[in-house]
Amino acid sequence: MPAKDTFHDSVRNALMKDGWTITHDPFRIAVGQKDVFVDLGAERVLAAEKGGERIAVEVKSFQGPSDIRDLETALGQYVLYRSLLSRAEPDRTLFLAVPVSVFSGTMEEPIVRPVIEDMRVALLAFDAQAEVIVRWKTWPSTGESSAT
Repeated sequence: MPAKDTFHDSVRNALMKDGWTITHDPFRIAVGQKDVFVDLGAERVLAAEKGGERIAVEVKSFQGPSDIRDLETALGQYVLYRSLLSRAEPDRTLFLAVPVSVFSGTMEEPIVRPVIEDMRVALLAFDAQAEVIVRWKTWPSTGESSAT
């Protein structure tokens, strides 16, 4: 099983504070004889619906010497996991969780933003110290929201 990211527990706690139930830690996707592990699986029952929302969350700290290199690695995992998840559990949305400073900094860089948009990367910005979700971003932009 892979090692946990530096902010794994902070994101887990932030999701629970936001009303999510952690269903998997980690979320295992098995294909053939190989497994991959997304950091977290969670769901939230919506009062107005019979069902609910189901997500998987890959946590990235972006603490390496280069944010662009960290992004390359994160996007590779994200694309792999999203493809496999779409076959295993098509009703579950994959999010890439990043610190709020990365969300408002690196993810807004002119070299990064078009790639994030083109790939329709669902983002979750978190504050690791406060252990709260600050913002969710999905594409198209009508899926954007801020934590209340």
